[in-house]
Amino acid sequence: MSWAFIFPGQGAQAVGMGLDLAARYPSAKAVFEEVDDALGEKLSSLIAEGPIETLTLTANAQPALMATSLAALRALEAEGVSVRNAAFVAGHSLGEYSALTAAGAFTVGEAAKLLRVRGEAMQAATPEGVGAMAAILGLDFAAVAEVAAEAAQGEVCQAANDNDPAQVVISGHRAAVERAAEIAKARGAKRALMLPVSAPFHCALMAPAAERMREALAGATLRAPAVPLVANVRAEAVSDPETIRALLIEQVTGAVRWRESVMWMAGAGVTGTVEIGAGKALSGMVRRIEKSMAALAAGTADEASAAAAAVKGEA
Repeated sequence: MSWAFIFPGQGAQAVGMGLDLAARYPSAKAVFEEVDDALGEKLSSLIAEGPIETLTLTANAQPALMATSLAALRALEAEGVSVRNAAFVAGHSLGEYSALTAAGAFTVGEAAKLLRVRGEAMQAATPEGVGAMAAILGLDFAAVAEVAAEAAQGEVCQAANDNDPAQVVISGHRAAVERAAEIAKARGAKRALMLPVSAPFHCALMAPAAERMREALAGATLRAPAVPLVANVRAEAVSDPETIRALLIEQVTGAVRWRESVMWMAGAGVTGTVEIGAGKALSGMVRRIEKSMAALAAGTADEASAAAAAVKGEA
C-alpha cells in the first residue's frame, strides 16, 4: 500500500474532539497545551467544553482543528507510524496548515498563530451577511462554474470547492449565490443547499484576507516538508518552501481542487488515505472520487490504533 495522510478543514469541528486522544496519549495532550501556550489562552477548554457556537467561530475553529489533527498524528506516532509512512500529505483549506505542520514545515505553535490570523482575517474580509456559500449536489465542477459565472451579474460568484464528482461549493455575494442555487436546480442539480458559514471563503471577496496572510506568512519560518504537499490550488505535489508560501496566499481566494488532488494522488500510486483529525468528511469524498482507494480515519484513539496497524500492514 502507498498512503497519503489527509487533514480536514472547517466544518469538521465538534465539542470534545480529540479528548480521548489526549487521555490515552501524553504526546497528544501536549499538542493542545502547546496551542494554548502559543495563543495565550485555553483553546483546549473551548474544544473540550464548548459551546459549539464559539468553537465554530472561524478564528477558533481553524487552530482548534489543526490542534486536533496534530494530536491524532501524535497518537499514530505513539503507535509506530510517522508522516514518513506517507507518500504525500494534503489538507482541505485550513487542513493544508495541519498537513504542513505534520510534515515539519511549521511548528505547532507557529501554525496555531497563523491560523488565528487567517481565521480573523477571513471573518473580517466581508461585513456579516454580505457573502454566502452553497453546496451544489449532482453537477460537476465545470457545470457549476458555468452556473456561477451566469449568476454573478456583476457580483462575485465562484466555484470555490471542487469536493467530489457530485459536490461543488460556490461562494460570493449572497444574492449571486442564491441566484446560482436556483439556476443550478433548473439545470438538474439534485440539491442546492445554502451553508451555515460566517463568510464567503475561497472567492475574490477574500482578497483582504489574502493580503493579511501575505504579511503573516512573510514573517513565518517555513521549512521544506518531510514529504510533499499536494496543494489545493494546484492539485499536484510541491515541496519548495517559497512555492508553498505563495500557494498558501493564493489559496485564500482560490478554489480548493480536492477532487483533482485525490485523482492526482491516485495517479501517483497512492492506494489509501488516512484522514487525520476530526470527522470523516474527506474519507467520504475520497471514496466517491476513487472507489478503489482505501479511506481510513484517525480521529479517535481507537481509530488511530487501527489506522496505524493498517499502515504498518498488520491489519
